[in-house]
Amino acid sequence: MEKAVTAITLFLDYDGVLHPDAAFLVNGRPELRADGALFMWAPILEHALSPYPQVRIVLSTSWVRVLKSFTRARGFLPLGLQSRVIGATWHSAMARHHEGAHRMDSSWFSELSRYEQIARYLSRAGLRSEHWLAIDDDTEDWPVELRDHLVETEGTRGLASELALSVLTQRLHSMTA
Repeated sequence: MEKAVTAITLFLDYDGVLHPDAAFLVNGRPELRADGALFMWAPILEHALSPYPQVRIVLSTSWVRVLKSFTRARGFLPLGLQSRVIGATWHSAMARHHEGAHRMDSSWFSELSRYEQIARYLSRAGLRSEHWLAIDDDTEDWPVELRDHLVETEGTRGLASELALSVLTQRLHSMTA
């Protein structure tokens, strides 16, 4: 009898993961102010995910909020990664979020830690806690007991780091074994 394939949700940051953490919005366009190019390490992620067709990506990058467009933020990824993207931790409706009769400041989301943003998504989507992983260089407020769900990268090396890539590969393998 064949083993059922369980979907895995991968929360993906861009800056410090797919290129150095030195991207800035200039005249409405992202620009890298470091050696290299935007998304230069995306092929590394694409290759690492190739044995795992059940991995789906949720964008956990500030690009969605800053560019004010999920579609535009997703469009910077190579097609092989774009096809895996199923959502984002930020949604434009969050800018219109109301709490009671008072309109909240739309910056409330950016004040959450990356882990808190992901936890809110997991809760909203009703995802099982063991079937997700995050790749990020922002580890602020990440609970110690959930560090096995995090592939931590260095902002200057991202997925070009052999250690980060090795951890990603090991975690994916253990989640699918």
